[in-house]
Amino acid sequence: MAKNKNLIYVAASLVVFLVLAFLYSTPVFTGKQLFQHDIVQYRGGAKELLDYRENFDKETYWSDSMFGGMPTYQMGSRFEGDIIKKIDSYLNILPRPVNYLFLLFSGFFLLGMVAVRNWKYALLGATFFGLSTYFYIIIAAGHNGKVNTIEYFAPLLAGILLVYIRKKYILGFIVTTLFFGLQVAANHPQMTYYLFLGLGFLFISELVRAIKKKVPMKHFLVSSGIIAASLAIGVGMNSQRIMANSEYIKETVRGKQILTNDSHKAGNTGMDKESILMWSYGKLETLNLFIPRLMGGGSQEPEGKEMMEKVREMVQQNVSSQAEYERISKGFGSLTYWGDQPGTSGPAYQGAVVCFLALLGFFFAPKKYRYWILGATILTILLAWGSNFMVLSDFFIDYIPFYSKFRAPSSILVVVELLFPLIAIIGLYRFFKSENLDEEYKKKILMYTGAGTLGLTFILIIFGKSLLGFATDNERTYLPPFLLDYLIDTRFGMFRTDAIKALLYVGITCAVLFFSLKQKLNQNIALLIIGAVSLFDLWSVNKRYLNDENYVDKIFAENPFQTESSDYLMEKAGDNENLQSILASIPVNKTLETIAEKDKKHYRIYNQVLGVNSETNTSYFKSSVGGYHAVRLRRFDDVMNQYISNVDSIKTPKILNLLNTKYIIFGETSSPQVVPNPNANGNAWFVSDLKFAATPNEEINLIGEIDSKKTAVINNADKAYFAGKPVQIDSTATINLTKYEPNELEFKSSSKTPQLAVFSEVYYPHGWKVFIDEKEVPYIKADYFLRALHVPAGNHNIKMVFEPEVIEKGKWISLICFGLFIVLSGFGISLMFRKPKNTETSNA
Repeated sequence: MAKNKNLIYVAASLVVFLVLAFLYSTPVFTGKQLFQHDIVQYRGGAKELLDYRENFDKETYWSDSMFGGMPTYQMGSRFEGDIIKKIDSYLNILPRPVNYLFLLFSGFFLLGMVAVRNWKYALLGATFFGLSTYFYIIIAAGHNGKVNTIEYFAPLLAGILLVYIRKKYILGFIVTTLFFGLQVAANHPQMTYYLFLGLGFLFISELVRAIKKKVPMKHFLVSSGIIAASLAIGVGMNSQRIMANSEYIKETVRGKQILTNDSHKAGNTGMDKESILMWSYGKLETLNLFIPRLMGGGSQEPEGKEMMEKVREMVQQNVSSQAEYERISKGFGSLTYWGDQPGTSGPAYQGAVVCFLALLGFFFAPKKYRYWILGATILTILLAWGSNFMVLSDFFIDYIPFYSKFRAPSSILVVVELLFPLIAIIGLYRFFKSENLDEEYKKKILMYTGAGTLGLTFILIIFGKSLLGFATDNERTYLPPFLLDYLIDTRFGMFRTDAIKALLYVGITCAVLFFSLKQKLNQNIALLIIGAVSLFDLWSVNKRYLNDENYVDKIFAENPFQTESSDYLMEKAGDNENLQSILASIPVNKTLETIAEKDKKHYRIYNQVLGVNSETNTSYFKSSVGGYHAVRLRRFDDVMNQYISNVDSIKTPKILNLLNTKYIIFGETSSPQVVPNPNANGNAWFVSDLKFAATPNEEINLIGEIDSKKTAVINNADKAYFAGKPVQIDSTATINLTKYEPNELEFKSSSKTPQLAVFSEVYYPHGWKVFIDEKEVPYIKADYFLRALHVPAGNHNIKMVFEPEVIEKGKWISLICFGLFIVLSGFGISLMFRKPKNTETSNA
C-alpha cells in the first residue's frame, strides 16, 4: 500500500514539473517559438547540411558553408546506428524550452529520491535546481547542447550514488550507463568534463571511507568497477560521435598550435591562455550566486534603456567639446554590468534560499556527502575565477589533461548549481528527520549561520558603495564625475533592491526553520513556505532573462533570414529587438539571394557588412569565407587571424583569391554594395612554380606575397611527394569543376605536361580521398591550408570524396555497446526479480 502511495506521489510530482514547465513557457500554447541567437546562427551555418539531408535522404559529413569548409560533426550531423541519440530525442519531445525545464526538474527529482528517499524533499530540490538562473540564460542564448547536457547531470549522479551509497549495483549500473550515454550524446564535452572534475571528489571520498573502514573495501572496489564499466559502455554507445570529434578536434583551434608567435609556441596543445580565460568570474562576483545583481546582472538588463536615455541627456547638457565626447566614449562599457568578464548575459544566480540552505547543509548533512560536495564546490569556484586566480588556472592549463581545450571558466559554476540544491535538501532532511542531531545543535547552527548570512547582507546594503565600488577601473579613468556618480548611484540602487530581497527571503527561511524547531510549525507547512519563497525568488529573477519577449512567431523562428519586407512582418515584429534585427538584415539577405540565384556556380562570398566571424546569413545562401563557429579548423583560423581579421589592402585580396571569393559585400546593412572579384583563382588551377618553406610560419607568410595563380607554397616535409613527379609549364592546361556536392567534387583536367593542381578547398588530412580516373592517389597540402594534387599529362577525371573511416568503425562499436547494455541490463533485471529457491520452505 505504501509503495503504491509513493508511486502516486512520484507521478503527481512529474505532473507538477510539467505544469511548471508549461506555465513558465506559456507562449508555446499560441504556437510561438523561442528566438535563440545561436540557433539562428546554426540554421544559417547548417543550411547546406540540412538541404543535402532533405534532398538525398542521407548525411554529409563535410560542408563548405562556413570558413572555407569543415566537417559537420559539430554542426548537427546525424550518425547511422546512433540509438542513444534517438532516445535523447524522444526524451526531448516536448516543445522547447518545456522539454529542457521538465527534464531538469525530473532528473533532479530522481537524484533527490536516491539521496534522501523522500518525495517531498526531492520535489523541493528539483525546483531549486530546475530554476537555477544560469540555465534560463543559456536557453535564451540558444546554447541547446549545453543545457541538453546539464539536464542529465542529476540522474547520472543519482546512478553513481545508487552504486556507491545505496549499494543498488544493478539499478545503479543501468541508471549510470543510460544517463552517461545520454549526456555524451548531448555533445557538450566541456560540461561533462567539468562535472567529472567535481565527481572526482566523490571517488576520493569513497576511497577514504573504504580505507578508514567506514565501508568495506570490497564494496568500494566492486562499486568502482561497476561505475567504470558503465562509463565505458556509455562512451562506447557514442563511439561514432566521439571518434569523429576526437579526430576532428586535433585539427582545430582546440588541437595543437602550428605557428609560433608572441602568444603561443608550435606544438602546444589547446588554445592560448588569453582565449581560455577570457570569461573569468571575479572573486567578489561569485557572491551573485546569492545576490543576482551584485555586479549588475547582465550586460543588457531591462533598466539599461532608461539609463542610456539619462546618460545621453546628461552628456548633452554638460559636454560641449569633441575631445570630451571622445574621452567619455572610451569609458563606456555596459551600463548594467560592471564585473570582471568582458560581458555577460546574466548572473549564475542560485537563489538566496538555496544558498542559505546549502550553507546549513554543510553542517547538517552526513559526512559521506558533506566533504566531497564541499571540496568540489571550492575547486569549481576557484577555477571559475580563471585569470583572477592564476596559480590554480596555470596548474590546470599546464598539467591537467584536456583542461586547455575549453574556454570560459565561469561556466564551471554549473557544478555548484548541481551540488548546492543537493546539499541543501540533504541538510534540510536531516534537520527535520535526523535523531542523531540534538535540538540544541540545530538551534545553535541555525542561529549562527542565519545571523552571519543576514549580517553580511545587511553590511553590504549599508556599506556596499565603498565595499563593491559599482564602477570599473576604465569608467573611473575616463568618465567625468557627474556621469560616474549617476552610474554608481543607479547601480547601487539595483543591487540594494536585490540585496533587500535576499535579506527578506533568508529571514523568512530562518523564521520557518526556527518555529519548526520549536514545534510551532508543521514540517509540511515549513517545506511549502520554503518552496514557495524560493520559487517566487528564482522565477522572478529568471523572467529577466527568459520571458515572453524571447518568443516569436513561427515565421521568424523557422526562417530568420527573410529577404522581403512587408507590412505583415513589420506588424509581427513590433518593437521586439530580436525581430527588428531580422528585419534590419533583409537588404543584405536579399543581396545574397540575388547573387546565389544569378550565379549558381560554386564559389565563396566575403561579407564584411555583418562581420566575418559573427554571421551565417551568407552561409544560408552561399558558401562563405566567414561564419560563426567556436571550433574552426586551426589552419583556416591562422589564415583568418593573419590576413582577414586584420585587413591589408594588398595581402588580404590575395587570400580571398585563394579561397575563390567571387563576390565581396561592403557598405551598410541598409544599403550593401556588391563588388565582383574578377581575380578569384577559381575552384582549381595549375601552378608552374613551387616555393618550398622550412616552417609553418614561413608558409603562412609567403602566401601573402606570392602570385598564387603561378606559384604554390609547399612545406619541405612534402618534398618527397614530387619524387619522380615533375611539374612542367603548359600555358594551355585547364582544370574545371564539373560537379559539386559538399562531400564530393569532380574535376576535368587537360594538359600536355604533368601539372600540380591547387584546389580552393581547405586541407583536412582525415577522410578525404582523391581519385584520378577512378584510381586513388595521394594528395598534399599547399599554400598552408589548401589541397594540392600532382596530375599527369593528358585528359583526366579527378574526384574528391569525403568518406571518413571513423564513421563506419564507430557505428559498429556504438551498436555493439548498446547491445551489450541491453543484454547486461536485461540479465540484471532478471536477477533483481528472480525469487530465491525454496522460498516457500524458508517462509514455512
